[in-house]
Amino acid sequence: MGSPNSNGPAAAGRASVIAAAARVPFSRAGSDYRELIAYDLARMALAGLLARADLPGGEVDQVVMGTVVQNVATSNVARDAALAAGVPDGVPAHTVTLACISSNRAVADAALAVLAGQAEVVIAGGVEMLGDVPVGFKREVRRRFFDSRRYKGLKDWPAFFRGLKLKDLLPQAPAIAEFSTGESMGESADRLAAKFGVTRAEQDAYALRSHQGAAAHRERLAEEIVPVAVPPKGQVVAVDNGVREDTSLERLAKLPPAFVKPFGTVTAGNASPLTDGAAAVLVMAEERAVAEGRTNLARVRDFVFVAQDPKDELLLGPAYAIPRLLARNGLAWSDIDVVELHEAFAGQVLAVLRALESAAFGRERLGLAGAFTTEVDMDKVNPWGGSVSLGHPFGATGARLVGTAAHRLNVEGGRFALVAACAAGGQGHALLLERVGS
Repeated sequence: MGSPNSNGPAAAGRASVIAAAARVPFSRAGSDYRELIAYDLARMALAGLLARADLPGGEVDQVVMGTVVQNVATSNVARDAALAAGVPDGVPAHTVTLACISSNRAVADAALAVLAGQAEVVIAGGVEMLGDVPVGFKREVRRRFFDSRRYKGLKDWPAFFRGLKLKDLLPQAPAIAEFSTGESMGESADRLAAKFGVTRAEQDAYALRSHQGAAAHRERLAEEIVPVAVPPKGQVVAVDNGVREDTSLERLAKLPPAFVKPFGTVTAGNASPLTDGAAAVLVMAEERAVAEGRTNLARVRDFVFVAQDPKDELLLGPAYAIPRLLARNGLAWSDIDVVELHEAFAGQVLAVLRALESAAFGRERLGLAGAFTTEVDMDKVNPWGGSVSLGHPFGATGARLVGTAAHRLNVEGGRFALVAACAAGGQGHALLLERVGS
């Protein structure tokens, strides 16, 4: 996307806005939604958004959603969920995957479609069902399953098992690890925290802040949530169930290291939990949204995607994306009123912020004369909680961040909001919103 001063689509007189947002409650993996699949959560989020925006499905030009751990039965979950949510079959829909910034990519694609004049109304979002991950088998077993298509009957099946050991038939769940390095994200977070001198005490304090912020802003968060009735018993789920209002520094301090033992600093308490959930936002051409009388609009001003070394800088993407994004829009950190930063781990958030304040990082990695900013105002950063407390459904978190940032802009009366997130593969993202009418 071109910046406002470029010759790209944004300079041609069109603009895209976030006109509405909705999400289902985020729940710890395998809890509230254990009888459902990702498709169910996606259709609930899409239907909830259409109802909240008072938008007939036939008015939608396109649907795009992000997801990470795909169910092969609904690999294009955006299409299947859109049809179930009431979007007509003549509306195209596609699914994208970019690790934890999948729905950030979906929002970006939606904004680009509007800016290019290919659409006026696009639904963008994401979904993840980590309580129902697809399991697999070793490569040899998979090969034999493929060969079994030629079997004529039971007499052919002994060949399938010949030479296999019982342990070869055990299913394997996908690992949350980097393919290129074999290292888990938790291990990377531990190393990143150590690199930037982020202590265990600081991580626990940040995690407590996340939970306390979410608990204190339950009413605001409820405005973003679409309560859902979960089959088969119709249980109504209306709140995020990962928020721990009763946690404390003492409780967090007692938790053992989760990844690097015995001296690691990342624990189950200061990391985002495995989460099921879905979220969606309505992206519209600004001219149309205004003509329809829609209010509380946030203009998609610009965005960037970046990539770094997945070994040493796996989770550091926002530290590169934020300065690049703000520089090309002529803005400084002090110009930003609202910051929604993905909390993969408390240590990762604090390391990113410390990098932005580091003169050495600014000179050596960003090409600046010194630090990108001399002091981060934490009051701007995730005051309503974040992924550590609310949860992190991989494919849905980006849409939640965008929805909350737009919400906060209008509640707090700010002008600019910044959304940023890290992702597997050493990638990152930052997006700039501007309140319409500010």
